[in-house]
Amino acid sequence: MANLYFSDTPIDESTTIVTLTGDEAHHAAQVARLREGETIVIADGRGWRASGVAQAVTKSVVEVALSTPVFEPATGLEVTLVQALAKGDRDELAVQASTELGVSRVIPWQAERSISRWVGEKKTRGVARWQTIAREAAKQSVRSRIPIVTEPVAVDGIIEACEREKVLVLDPRADQGIGEWARTNSDITAVALVVGPEGGISEGEVAALVSAGATPVRVGTEIMRTSTAGPATIAALNALLGHW
Repeated sequence: MANLYFSDTPIDESTTIVTLTGDEAHHAAQVARLREGETIVIADGRGWRASGVAQAVTKSVVEVALSTPVFEPATGLEVTLVQALAKGDRDELAVQASTELGVSRVIPWQAERSISRWVGEKKTRGVARWQTIAREAAKQSVRSRIPIVTEPVAVDGIIEACEREKVLVLDPRADQGIGEWARTNSDITAVALVVGPEGGISEGEVAALVSAGATPVRVGTEIMRTSTAGPATIAALNALLGHW
């Protein structure tokens, strides 16, 4: 399979030439050792994709002649991951795996029990870091769409940020399992998954989300890490709802 590279400029059906610069050009020319005449795949991160032949390759610029670009519609299930900030790289692992599994949007969540805190410049760096992780994971999994990473929210901002989606709170204390919920919501097209930090979602946070219309669901019988719960639920929903 040809390697995928992202164009910084949008692509449409009329695009014939794309120029890669910056990190993408460096990776193609210096890491992947791309040579003139070789075929690669170009996407714009918004759904457009095309095969192309490298016409000119330097250390800093790669020019690619495209065959007819095609637009790939979003999958039948649009998933937003509301991921609590976590210590170490647990939250980053969740963003990476969820991107590989098809997540559409990622919302950082400053939960009550989050040990990590994004304040001032750390917030800016954190959002940029997660966006880079999403981009690289999309590239590795040859996705034509890069998930959007938004500004972080507090618990009262989750429902507002997810007004288009059915919000599910992943809570091992919930009475309803994900399988039961999926059987009664088989026509769902957009869902937001709220994942807590290492210490779990507090009772107050669950109550606030439920009062705003969210539904608590249980995934499995074990307690999953914050890095695992979101990706596991995305996989389960895609299978249960017939998208895989």
